[in-house]
Amino acid sequence: MIYSDYHVHTKFSSDSTAEMADMINKAVKLGLKEIMFTDHMDIDFPDRNMPFCLYYPEYSEAINLYKVLYLNKIDVLAGVEMGLQKHIVREADMFTQYNPFDFVIGSTHVIDGVDVSQKEFFDGLSKKEAYTKYFESVLENAMLHNCYNVYGHLDYVNRHAPYEDNSVNYEDYRDVIDEILKTLVEKGKGLDVNTSGYRYGAGRPYPQMDILKRFRELGGEIITIGSDAHRPDDIAYRFGDAYEYVKAAGFKAIASFRNKQPEFIDLK
Repeated sequence: MIYSDYHVHTKFSSDSTAEMADMINKAVKLGLKEIMFTDHMDIDFPDRNMPFCLYYPEYSEAINLYKVLYLNKIDVLAGVEMGLQKHIVREADMFTQYNPFDFVIGSTHVIDGVDVSQKEFFDGLSKKEAYTKYFESVLENAMLHNCYNVYGHLDYVNRHAPYEDNSVNYEDYRDVIDEILKTLVEKGKGLDVNTSGYRYGAGRPYPQMDILKRFRELGGEIITIGSDAHRPDDIAYRFGDAYEYVKAAGFKAIASFRNKQPEFIDLK
């Protein structure tokens, strides 16, 4: 049984046109018990045409409506994917503290004012230089910020990379990745196991198996599984494979969140 999808976007995100009701209906059809909406909030995002600014009052009003309408069918939960940058620690903390979210994904989308998904980020850099820069930024954000519950799509830097071989080899970045994982464990944070990697040609979820196993070895316990869906067809995409993936990494449960507090659901 697929229990929940913990990474879902709707028209409240600048990169989606999906209606919340359509996403919920697909989740109900698939038999999910929970759906966690995690629309984007990226403070100081560099593209003015894609502001990723979440207007919380309208967002929460919609979620509260669907909580009631689907009360006996599925738990509709309020989350956010917070874009983390080193200069917005206070702002990110205020946004996630003053608005009552169930769950916060922290993600690195922008580094030094440049969107990681754009060619500009990789210009003039070798693959090793670009990927190291990305992971060092993730480490900095993981250490500076406390507003998040899990870190999003940890090794997705290769998604838009222009290199002939754009794969990410854990061993090439072991030192910095291990520091990231140790930071997450020390802070009681988790990882977003993100099945969009299947859709974007990685052939696996983010993060890769070596990273997920290492997180477990270091004492990591909190795992959520999300599709990063921006349309109904992607809800719970390949979650059967994802469940086997996290079990193979040594995890026996996934996390469910209320008021940013985890409870654990056994993987059976």
